[in-house]
Amino acid sequence: MIAGETGHPHATVWRTLQRAGISRPPRQPREQPRLYEWPCPGDLLHIDSKRFVRFSRPGHAVTGDRFTNSAEKRERVGYEWVHSLVDDYSRYAYSELHPDERAETVTAFVERALMHFAELGIEPKRLLSDNAWTYRHNRSLGELLQAHAIEHRFIRPRRPQTNGKVERYQQTLKREWGLGRTYRTSQHRARALSHWLDYYNTRRPHSSLGGQPPISRVHNLPRQDI
Repeated sequence: MIAGETGHPHATVWRTLQRAGISRPPRQPREQPRLYEWPCPGDLLHIDSKRFVRFSRPGHAVTGDRFTNSAEKRERVGYEWVHSLVDDYSRYAYSELHPDERAETVTAFVERALMHFAELGIEPKRLLSDNAWTYRHNRSLGELLQAHAIEHRFIRPRRPQTNGKVERYQQTLKREWGLGRTYRTSQHRARALSHWLDYYNTRRPHSSLGGQPPISRVHNLPRQDI
């Protein structure tokens, strides 16, 4: 706009504004995250899913080799999703691997997860999710949560940090399970999920839990140490 009004080249206008310190508006300060933690196991569960690419040989993420032959391109092996529920207080996680994220898949996953948490003595009261169709418009999921007297809450649009505990868990899941080893195929990776999940919940130190694994908070009273 300035270049058009003055008749000077855009580059000249940009350099002049840059020297004056007004080439672009000042960056707005980033909003500080609001950290929170519910006081008891089951007070709030976080739910989300993460997509992973299927493969028939180790990919470039672990080998550094991006070459793909024509046969591999024709395979179109597709994707699979890890669905996860994370307890806000203990960080205890329950995950399953599925070929899709359809409504019926999500509902069946949540039902099994609730049974698993019940076996641990956790009685969920609230579930927090993003606004994806499979959560917000999933009638069977709503009926399941209503049957268990669980309140379904949703994050504000474009505010994934509100669901930060499951987002953080998924980063760890990808780094340690998805990319932590070189798997021959995605089927081998799938078989390793339950072993990694057991390690994460029962033995892996968690920095926000004082170096203790999530299971330490499941079997202890809130705010108590082993």
